[in-house]
Amino acid sequence: MREDGRSGCPINATIEVIGDRWTLLVLRDVMFGNRRYFRELLAGSEEGIASNILSDRLKRLVAAGLLSREDAGPGRKAEYRLTEAAIELVPIMAHLGSWGLRHRETTHRLRVRAQLLEEGGPQLWEEFMDELRELHLGTPRPDPAAPRASERLAAAYAAAAGTNG
Repeated sequence: MREDGRSGCPINATIEVIGDRWTLLVLRDVMFGNRRYFRELLAGSEEGIASNILSDRLKRLVAAGLLSREDAGPGRKAEYRLTEAAIELVPIMAHLGSWGLRHRETTHRLRVRAQLLEEGGPQLWEEFMDELRELHLGTPRPDPAAPRASERLAAAYAAAAGTNG
């Protein structure tokens, strides 16, 4: 099932889709920041992504099947939504965050979500993925009365943003 990749290795095939310096950050901002529009992604980028790079990465993510783009009518903004394939990257994002907590210098404000995901483990990841499926795919959460993982992540971030760092 090789499609013009360097090899048939699954790790290589994954890296060819998400392995550049901006792709995972765009996905992070859609996943954890619920940013769905070009301007939101551009304005909310912690790392200061350039508009031409963002445009390119959004096109690539749509072509790779990680984002869907709802065609906007005249005078409307295009909306980007995560696909199931992108939602299934949540555990990868959690592991990347955990690695960064241990091996890289980070700020308190930007590390709290990674800490919460690490502490919550696979159960929290599944809850968050269920929530993303509801938000982006329209699939109801198994337990609609359960607390939302995104609310816990947002509360941790807001609390950290109130501190210095």
